[in-house]
Amino acid sequence: MAWRQHVPALASASAGIRQAEDAWDAVSDYFCDHDGWPVDEKGYADGKVVRDAQAWKHVEVFLAHGPDVLAGVRAAATGADYLGGPISEDLRRLSSIDAALKRAGQIQREWDDVMTIMDGSLPGTRALYESRAQEIRNAEGWHDAHELSLHGPALVRAAEYVTNRPESEQPSQTERARVALKRSASGTSTAPPTPPPVPPASPTPPHRSR
Repeated sequence: MAWRQHVPALASASAGIRQAEDAWDAVSDYFCDHDGWPVDEKGYADGKVVRDAQAWKHVEVFLAHGPDVLAGVRAAATGADYLGGPISEDLRRLSSIDAALKRAGQIQREWDDVMTIMDGSLPGTRALYESRAQEIRNAEGWHDAHELSLHGPALVRAAEYVTNRPESEQPSQTERARVALKRSASGTSTAPPTPPPVPPASPTPPHRSR
């Protein structure tokens, strides 16, 4: 499967987001009082800017590789995998990853639009506004970065499982199609029974000429 090469990149990205979060958690208390309110507001804000920027770099990795891996896992997973196999819990998390990727993708597209608008700006003005726009993008993407760090390892585990499954256990295309059809038909009304064949009509008597 061509998407196998993307899996290590996603594993590294998940770890990178967690590292950015852990690094911030280790120092954030120093900027706050005992009740958790910031006493050094500038230091607190600057620390979050660094955290968000580091996390967004890894979100971009998810945007580059995540959709292909999601599609590959869904194509390779069988009905048994969803019902109670070793990756059944991981497969249930795919929708959360999907949602985070869609939101992050929208943020990235809005960023691209802003950069297009700024193409005609003076160099000094562009640098100033670009830096601020980056901070806004990274801050808006932090929630999705956190979601990807939580659920990303599930996608990695599922991808590794279906990739390393023995060849004898790999579902055929026919089986995958059957499962897909069964899923798409779930929740729909039962099809009416096939009507019995119509008996052949009795031969028409020959037309009598006048």
